[in-house]
Amino acid sequence: MTAYRVTIGLEVHVQLKTQSKMFCACSTDFGQSPNTQVCPVCLGYPGSLPVMNRAAIRLTVMSGLMLGCRINPTSKFDRKNYFYPDMPKNYQITQCDKPLCLGGGVDIEVDGKSRRIGITRIHQEEDVAKNLHYAKWSGIDYNRAGVPLMEIVSEPDMESPEEAMAYLLALRQILLYAGVSDCNLEEGNMRCDVNISIRPEGQKELGTKAEIKNMNTFKGVFAALQYEIARQTEVVSSGGRIVQETRRWDADSGQTFSMRTKEDAHDYRYFPEPDLMPVALPDVLVAEWAASLPELPAQRRERFAREYGLPEYDARVLAADKAVGDYFEIAARGSPNPKAVSNWMMSDVMRTLSEKDISITAFTIPPDALAELVGLTEAKAINSNTAREVFSIMLTEGGRAGEIVAARGLAQVSDAGAIEKVVDQVIAENAKVIEDFRSGKAAAFKFLVGQVMRLSKGKANPQIAGEMLQRKLSN
Repeated sequence: MTAYRVTIGLEVHVQLKTQSKMFCACSTDFGQSPNTQVCPVCLGYPGSLPVMNRAAIRLTVMSGLMLGCRINPTSKFDRKNYFYPDMPKNYQITQCDKPLCLGGGVDIEVDGKSRRIGITRIHQEEDVAKNLHYAKWSGIDYNRAGVPLMEIVSEPDMESPEEAMAYLLALRQILLYAGVSDCNLEEGNMRCDVNISIRPEGQKELGTKAEIKNMNTFKGVFAALQYEIARQTEVVSSGGRIVQETRRWDADSGQTFSMRTKEDAHDYRYFPEPDLMPVALPDVLVAEWAASLPELPAQRRERFAREYGLPEYDARVLAADKAVGDYFEIAARGSPNPKAVSNWMMSDVMRTLSEKDISITAFTIPPDALAELVGLTEAKAINSNTAREVFSIMLTEGGRAGEIVAARGLAQVSDAGAIEKVVDQVIAENAKVIEDFRSGKAAAFKFLVGQVMRLSKGKANPQIAGEMLQRKLSN
């Protein structure tokens, strides 16, 4: 049976985090009433002229810098001509032969193996409107028309759905770190066109590709690729021929369906946009933007492990989300034990976020308050059980750890005399358990320590209580 090699390339459209559209002053706010954020420019009225959004250019260049691209010192905009209801001008302003960014790549890891997926280019363009289809009629919402997009075109370097998924997740993480987009798939901030082909193993020439348009979930991309690999393999294995076409993914049926044969570039009749000047980017301006970039997620992972002594797994989890990493770092810098902060983050904090289905930005305990709680535990002012009780109070009622401990009398008792009274009471009341302990039952000792903690209402220093019990029972 012939073995086939899969080749995948992705074109990712990312909505940029600007307040206004690409070529006019209309708002980009999501979720507003249809056709309330429009003007003659984004509606394509004759005689209206575009004005370039400088912020969108800056965000695209910053994305390119984060991804290791070369920044084109001079780029230009072009008209891509096609007729469709979602494009009111009957052309889209985009970039053809002189994009803003060239080259670069994204590092991925699949099954413990790392490799780099190349980027061909990143170009700037405007979004189209949104078609709305109902049972008896269709409509168009032009609020999205003209919203700034950048299109990140990968090299055909991916060879499996798993690699495509890893690429998308890594790309999204980098863009979120750069702060150029919200990358919210539900709001359409990040969409993906998939190009996929197969060819017999050993054949150098790429097979005929099919394009799957407008995928807006990573899960959908993964499932569509799995289906398309199987479909193309079946067609070729049975003697058929793959045609170059655009297909759509139907999530309900789990299949792709043909939409149209794929247009070539000449079908769009590209030509330079006559109403916009070329974009000139002086080296000093690019250097200024580069200086404002944050560290990459991979760099932060390495630094967390090195600077705060975290295990690789902890560092990876905490650096995965920039906001989570920021929270941890503020808390860690205010704590005598960054590893203890990490332990709280990896357990209680992450569990709370999951249970409440919220992001770290909605978490009600500030990072400096968590650092204070960790500090009290490290200073043995409270023990670990009390710390979790205080954490729960901070979560539900607010307040600072020190204030809660003082107001509720939760401070840990380390006074040997006070603890000894409780230990003596436990020994007097548990003769049978003490007998079990002396006969070699280890669980009996744990029970006795637990009784000391219960009678002291969790305040006794467990280390002192344990040592005192051990000494008295050994006599």
